[in-house]
Order: sequence, then C-alpha cells, then structure tokens
Amino acid sequence: MMMFNRFYTPPVVKNLIIANCIIFLAIRLLPLFNSLMAQYGCLYWFGSPMFHSWQFVTYMFLHASMSHLFFNMFALWMFGRTLEYELGSRRFLLYYVICGVGAALVQMGVVWLTGEYGIQLLGASGAVMGLLLAFGVMHPNNIIMLLIPPIPMKAKWFVVGYAVLELFQGWGGYNPGVAHFAHVGGMLWGWLLLTYWKRSGKIYY
Repeated sequence: MMMFNRFYTPPVVKNLIIANCIIFLAIRLLPLFNSLMAQYGCLYWFGSPMFHSWQFVTYMFLHASMSHLFFNMFALWMFGRTLEYELGSRRFLLYYVICGVGAALVQMGVVWLTGEYGIQLLGASGAVMGLLLAFGVMHPNNIIMLLIPPIPMKAKWFVVGYAVLELFQGWGGYNPGVAHFAHVGGMLWGWLLLTYWKRSGKIYY
C-alpha cells in the first residue's frame, strides 16, 4: 500500500495549479488572449448577452491579480493533496468542479435577489473553499496554522469561523469586489456532496 508523502503533489492538484498559472501568464503576456478571456471566460449574469454556459467552468481558471492566484493555489496545494490522496483523483476532481459550479450558482442566486446584475465572476476561490470545508469535515482536529496572524487552530473551528466571516461580510456589503456568497456556496455544495457520498458508502470519515 502506498504511503502518503506530505511533500508529494498528486496529479489533479498539480495539473490544476499548472493550468491556472499558465492561463494567468498568458492573460498578462498576450493582449488578444486577455481580451478573449475577459469576454468569454469570466462568468456573467444569465441575462447578459455575454453569458455562456461554459463560463461556469472557465471562470475558475481566471484570477484578477498575482495575490488572488497565489492564495488560491496555495490553499489548493495545502488542502488538495491530502484530499486527492483520500478521495482518489477522479472523485477529487469531481468534487472540485461541483464546488466551483455550485459556488457560482449561489452567487447567481444572490445577484438575482439583490438585482445587482453587473456580475463578472472569476477565480478558483469557490472551489477552494469547498476543499477547505472537506478538510475540516474529514480532519476536524488537525491543526491549521494561520498566516496572518500566525495562530494555530483546529480545522473544524477554522472552517466555521471562515464561513461566519464570509456570511457577515457578504450581508454587510464589505469588500464588494469579493464574491463572499460564492465562497459560502462552495462550502455548502461541498458539505452536501460529502454528506451524500458518506451516506451512500462511497467515502468514510
């Protein structure tokens, strides 16, 4: 039986990071590609003439800045390696995509309720928040060291605290350029999928 190596990066996590980085560089270096991604890759509101169904996937590979890309890819690497090892590559990829699409659907629902139809959603944050939720559910007592401030915290409390913070910021209108409800949506869909898999005997934790 293969033992998990904490320094090993499994294929799906590795290829997701590579794809995100390559697309980010291409957008920065190739003006035509930048224009195409802005028009066809970002996720727009259903009623917009710029909306296309594939944007529910492509938006996850676009990032607004280097810091946006870095923190998403760091979290993908940090939590995704363990989860891909435990879930298997196919199930892990399915989980990642469903969380990302689910996050976008939740954000679309909020847009519909608020009437703020000028949505232009991009980033892997919704899918990554699903990974964070999965890590907290499957390894609740593992210690996570926060970056700022550097405080150790059990994974389950970190997940709960992060979800509450995102809800508070979303309802309060803080950082309007951040899709807070997409983050919460990624966690919600992740929890639903994990619950379904556990009850059907496909995973155990």
